[in-house]
Amino acid sequence: MDEQAFDAFYAGSVGRLIGQLYAMIGDRAEAQDVVQEAFVRAWERRGQLDKDGAPEAWVRTVAYRLAVSRWRRVRTSLSFAKRQGPPPNVPPPADHHVLLVEALKQIPAAQRRVIVLHHLCDLEVKQVAEETGSPVGTVKAQLSRGRAALAKILADTELDPRTGGRVSEVERG
Repeated sequence: MDEQAFDAFYAGSVGRLIGQLYAMIGDRAEAQDVVQEAFVRAWERRGQLDKDGAPEAWVRTVAYRLAVSRWRRVRTSLSFAKRQGPPPNVPPPADHHVLLVEALKQIPAAQRRVIVLHHLCDLEVKQVAEETGSPVGTVKAQLSRGRAALAKILADTELDPRTGGRVSEVERG
């Protein structure tokens, strides 16, 4: 099946196949997903589909098998989750953690990454360089710029090192 024939096959059968799979599995969005995935696989073997003489049946079968496979994966995941029990009760983050994360969001991603790896993950500069694939000098520059940017953002907050972690009642509002 050449490209034009495949395009015609797709255009002529995609709607019908989605309807059929929807009837089989009961979820329209899932039907659309599995039919599209089946057509991707059909495209990869379009030369062989032409010889089989029933390309629509092949796509329908593949789509149905994909749906069943997804259903099994979900069922297995749910079974695992049930065996684990409810998630542990985790206290909310402390105010200073929220403040730090909000400040980190305001600096460039590269600086944020090296600061977290160096200061929160306790990696040495050389290790950060290896993990990020950056030269040591670049990591040092990003750390320096990131620290400077954080210092400006965190000025006059409870994380300001100049105040020793203290914020006056007036500053708290």
